[in-house]
Amino acid sequence: MSDLLQRARALGPSLADRSERIEANRTLPDDVVADLTNAGLFRLLTPTHLGGPELDVATAIDVIAEVARHDGAAGWCVMIAGTTSLQAGFLPLDVATLIFGPTDSCVGGYAAPVGRAVAVDGGLRVTGTWAWGSGTHHCTWIGGGTRIVDSAGTPTKRDDGLFAPFVFFDPDDVELLDTWHVTGLAGSGSTDYQVDGAFVPEGRWLQLPTAVPRLDGPQWRFPFYGMLAAGVAAVAIGLLNGAVDRFAEIAVDKKPEGSGRTLSERASGQTVLSSTEATARSSLAFLHDVLGEAWETARAGDPLTVEHRRSLRLAACDTAQRCADALGRLQREAGGSAVYLREPLQRMVRDGQVAATHAMVAPRIHELTGRLRLGLDTDTTLL
Repeated sequence: MSDLLQRARALGPSLADRSERIEANRTLPDDVVADLTNAGLFRLLTPTHLGGPELDVATAIDVIAEVARHDGAAGWCVMIAGTTSLQAGFLPLDVATLIFGPTDSCVGGYAAPVGRAVAVDGGLRVTGTWAWGSGTHHCTWIGGGTRIVDSAGTPTKRDDGLFAPFVFFDPDDVELLDTWHVTGLAGSGSTDYQVDGAFVPEGRWLQLPTAVPRLDGPQWRFPFYGMLAAGVAAVAIGLLNGAVDRFAEIAVDKKPEGSGRTLSERASGQTVLSSTEATARSSLAFLHDVLGEAWETARAGDPLTVEHRRSLRLAACDTAQRCADALGRLQREAGGSAVYLREPLQRMVRDGQVAATHAMVAPRIHELTGRLRLGLDTDTTLL
């Protein structure tokens, strides 16, 4: 077991104890951020030459799931920072050292190119507003996907081919908007954020669709979007594992209205508990299976095929959706006990529903993976 997985397990119960406060705060409180930072849980894939753990991808997924088992918002923020740290292996050394080198580095943002970037002397001038800025309140750098545009606002390319860079902002250049009033993952602080004419120096960016790794290792042969999708799926698995544990605790004492038997003594309670545990375990096995096959290919020095990438997205989408459905079954079987805000189970259910809406694992991903399985012409740019 890796040191980071042990640290996640050791920290987990205290995260669960703070879950109500995390949700009420609508972003991770300072003490939670400090604990996660000190445990190194925001730097999962940061290269060893930058002082990071450079975890294998399967262990990184297990760490994310373990944190989410105890608190969904904390797991989500660990996932965002951890998967974003994959970019350290693609950036030029000086930029990677600046952004990912500090021991307290924590980087997040929104990759879709919704911002506008104008080429100026020495870099880019960027304006835009992004949603889903998970963890931006505590990030040391905040990223944003952009499009290069000309003076008329028309999309264009620089002479070097730059057209859609993911740029890194100093947090002082970013205005956080108070938009994160949501039903689930409230404590992740995934608020909208904006910049107005922020200057980004030359090279402080990464063009994800065309990025070539600087480092030679299996991690850097993994697609960023595939790793992000797997991370979201890991949060869903962690939430379901936590909910199964909590349901088992409730079932021992709860007697449904009009019944002389506890949930643990009723066939329906036993069945729901067993089937949802199976969903969590089979989802993790599926995810590990495709990650393991891709890892062995990458470790051999070979590039991942379209089928490897398709399988990553298939497993991640299937996991997130099945886990969300399983969480709903647990809540329904728990009955009235699960409607109270004081009951942790309902928070896990709500967090899981929101996680399943993420673009990397949304139900429409099955269209993408289905088209590829059928051999149809398909845009694989974001695969």
